[in-house]
Amino acid sequence: MRPGRLAGLTVAATGLWLGTLTLPLAGQGANAGAPSLVITAYNGGSPIPYTVPRTPWGEPDLQGTWSSDDATMPLNRPEGQTDLYLSEAEFKKRQMDIAAGIKRNEEDATSTFRNDFARRAFRQTSLVVDPPDGRVPQTTAEARKRAAPRDRGTFGDGPFDSYTDFTLYDRCITRGIVGSTLRVIYGNGNRIVQAPGMVAISYEMIHDTRVIYTDGRPHPGGGIRQYLGSSRGRWEGDELVVETTNLTDETSIGLNGNGLRHSDRMRLTERFKRVAPDVVQYQVTVDDPVTYPRPFTISLPLTPLDGGVILPYDCHEGNLAIRQSLGAERAEDAALAADLAKGIKRARRPIQDNPVQGGGGRGRGRGTGAGAGGAGGRGGAPAPAPPEGDQER
Repeated sequence: MRPGRLAGLTVAATGLWLGTLTLPLAGQGANAGAPSLVITAYNGGSPIPYTVPRTPWGEPDLQGTWSSDDATMPLNRPEGQTDLYLSEAEFKKRQMDIAAGIKRNEEDATSTFRNDFARRAFRQTSLVVDPPDGRVPQTTAEARKRAAPRDRGTFGDGPFDSYTDFTLYDRCITRGIVGSTLRVIYGNGNRIVQAPGMVAISYEMIHDTRVIYTDGRPHPGGGIRQYLGSSRGRWEGDELVVETTNLTDETSIGLNGNGLRHSDRMRLTERFKRVAPDVVQYQVTVDDPVTYPRPFTISLPLTPLDGGVILPYDCHEGNLAIRQSLGAERAEDAALAADLAKGIKRARRPIQDNPVQGGGGRGRGRGTGAGAGGAGGRGGAPAPAPPEGDQER
């Protein structure tokens, strides 16, 4: 954990709050391909003068350690909100909320264990910028047939009968490309390094690294599938445009890589552009005709990570989540059988029930005890699963 980020900055993003004009989204429509870059860091205003630095070999320089900590807006635009950018009053409230968060985390924390927090406010109302309503399209009927308890893993309701009932996040394998970039409670660092003909991106949590070739080489054949796919980049002026294919159907695009799994036909188009000394605009268009009726696009500003170094994330090392969750499930099997032998017929205790904390905590497993009461077990009402994105290993 880090105590704070962007230490030299104030809450105000000087020079970037320039009005409420909504920028048009070029290329919209199901068959129009990926939209042009929507620079939400401008907060609906006009572009600010900025000359993108160059690498020694002449390409735009994106290098640095960036973070999505300041992208506090929700993935989907709230109901009733029609604009991509907040009104003056709404924006003032967001600034006040972020200022209060800074004070709470820097001055009022009762321990050294603190989650990452924003220091900078942006007017953006949702991460989704296309379609115009700012919401991820409803999945297709065919995609909904694939829905399974494994989509939420240990933050769902099980059952857990095999390692395949867990997400790849539970298993410390990957959060996928989109899930590795979107803001969650900590571990939001993205390190970008460049060399002639390639760009590499390392994600702080689960410590994935992608190598994006920009030398014109083609994607491999369709028989080769990878969790992070095959990424090929090209420079369009100051923008890095990356197309990713050859994905599996074992990852998701939600926060932390949770949610309904996409198909292996998904194609991602990402855009990266440095729009200020301390902002890289990141955008990704998700095109999966099997899962969604039309493509959708997410855009967000990435800002510098305090300290400039992503921390080690030892996840596989010592990860007991799978063993403990499967063990708790088998213990509940045995407890149900023992109760039934005594003439006690009860509902299976829910996954999130935590008798040690009186049912009000964020328990992952059932434990080994079994109350003779209802579904809540000894602790009363079960604790609900934490919201997507507020999930902590």
